[in-house]
Amino acid sequence: MAVVLRVPGLLCAVTLLAAVSLTGCGGGGSGGKGVSGAEKGTDASEEARRPDDFGCLTSAEAEAASITFKSADSTEIGGYMPGGASGAGTGAGIVLAHQSDGTACQWKDKADELHRLGYRVLAVNSAGQEVSEIVGAAGYLRGKGAKKLLLMGASKGGTAVLTASPELEPQPDAVVSLSAPTLYSGMNALGAVPKLTAPVLYMAAEYDDYFGDDAKTLNRASTKAAERKLIYVKGGGEHGVALLNSQENWAAVQAFLKKYGS
Repeated sequence: MAVVLRVPGLLCAVTLLAAVSLTGCGGGGSGGKGVSGAEKGTDASEEARRPDDFGCLTSAEAEAASITFKSADSTEIGGYMPGGASGAGTGAGIVLAHQSDGTACQWKDKADELHRLGYRVLAVNSAGQEVSEIVGAAGYLRGKGAKKLLLMGASKGGTAVLTASPELEPQPDAVVSLSAPTLYSGMNALGAVPKLTAPVLYMAAEYDDYFGDDAKTLNRASTKAAERKLIYVKGGGEHGVALLNSQENWAAVQAFLKKYGS
């Protein structure tokens, strides 16, 4: 592109291609509008701030209830907290730990129900450092004002809450384990529960592979627990969170939580 300047008595052709190139083209051969570094940075920043939906939350739910907290080793971990990071709820805090095949979404329905009952609920979205995450989640809820603390986990999440409980000071007010294996990926619940002083409820189904036998083993080993209770579901094969599809099982868990969380 050439721009011609007409000056009285003089005709000058000044080629301003370099200037035009610098001010009008954003890079690339498409001739499209350029994106400045600042704009790119803004887009990246907005993406980083976008709350995690964990694969199940609506955008409104994610905006209101998807939070992050620090694990015991200072890793940022996501979680679903009905009522939001303000710590809505006036009752005991409940940490929920999911199974190996799930996310925080696995607990969403029960988390919402418990929140409606007044609990402060945090369903952890595990990144693979389960015990550190449970310890961090417990501290987060206590920091939000929870005077009592309850832990509940399903399958590997059950192993996690059992392993983490003796590490907490003070220990939780109660623990619920659904189909927890004694050992899982470096976690040793069988080695931890003899140090557990909190009341503990074990639940597992008779025909759920070896998990029923593991529940019995863990229950026997919990010799220092203020209360140890085993619910062995005869004739059942449900695993983990699926055990709570039974109204009878869910009512038993709720009664245990209420007993120690009120």
